[in-house]
Amino acid sequence: MVAPQKQFESPGFDTLKEGIWKDNPVFIMLLGLCPALAVSNTALNSLAMGLASTVVLLGSSLLISMMRNVIPKQVRIASYIIIIATFVTAVDYTIHALSLELYNALGAFIQLIVVNCMILGRCEAYASKNKVSTTMVNATGMGAGFTLALFMIGSIREILGFGTFFDIPLFGPDFQNWAIFILPPGGFIVLSLLLALFAFVEKRRAPAKTEKEGGHGS
Repeated sequence: MVAPQKQFESPGFDTLKEGIWKDNPVFIMLLGLCPALAVSNTALNSLAMGLASTVVLLGSSLLISMMRNVIPKQVRIASYIIIIATFVTAVDYTIHALSLELYNALGAFIQLIVVNCMILGRCEAYASKNKVSTTMVNATGMGAGFTLALFMIGSIREILGFGTFFDIPLFGPDFQNWAIFILPPGGFIVLSLLLALFAFVEKRRAPAKTEKEGGHGS
């Protein structure tokens, strides 16, 4: 009896948008909340951390997908961590070389990308089981969703806490900064509001989605 061949998921827009909305790492899966709250006090810091995490995710997912049939199952987690740490080191040195100010602002959270559950989870649950093309599409969507989430949090906190956007003043001299949004409690407040917004939108979309699927079924 011939064993059935393993079916791989075909890459497409649905695979890409899963990470941006349906399975957003921050707003839906609640992963990577430590950097999402710690470095998201400005739009620039949030964008930099999101892009750094995306680069690590793409690089590690690519390599793990290519080596999925070579890495022994008994040491797969240790191997994934070593691969992730290699890309984190490269990103760490690159940011340090490009902007010392940004490097100091992000602090130790660049190195902590190694233990970001989003990245390790994608490597274990997806990259190790799918071909390169599908893996890269999925990793791109997850990275974009993570970056979008951090950017939304950082933008709101910077606008309300500093009255600026990318250090550009938005309000007049009479604007009273809301200092709480610069502090850690502000991160929790903004994150909770965005989580509530995502949940509300998903709840509103659910009936329409069910009706659409029912229409196709009939």
